[in-house]
Amino acid sequence: MSNTTKTIILASAVATAVAGLATTAAAAGDEKCYGVSLAGENDCAAGPGTSCAGTSTVDYQGNAWSLVPEGTCTAMELPAMDDGSARMGSLEALERDIPA
Repeated sequence: MSNTTKTIILASAVATAVAGLATTAAAAGDEKCYGVSLAGENDCAAGPGTSCAGTSTVDYQGNAWSLVPEGTCTAMELPAMDDGSARMGSLEALERDIPA
């Protein structure tokens, strides 16, 4: 293996480690809140229809989450559902607003 290849592999490993630390630091004091993000603005996923950041396809998709300040998830004011019932954030994945 050439020195250039070794350098690239080492640089990639260091960048991955630093990115992981930055993500952990940003999440301190935050919690995962399901069903509150707009389409394409989720931080990650909980199930079918999403794979990770930015992959939700409908607004307020119940199985996609976003990080929010701790203690604010279930108190967020969200637009009502089509039937007029309240739409709330959840600390666990929801079965509503899942793409067909």
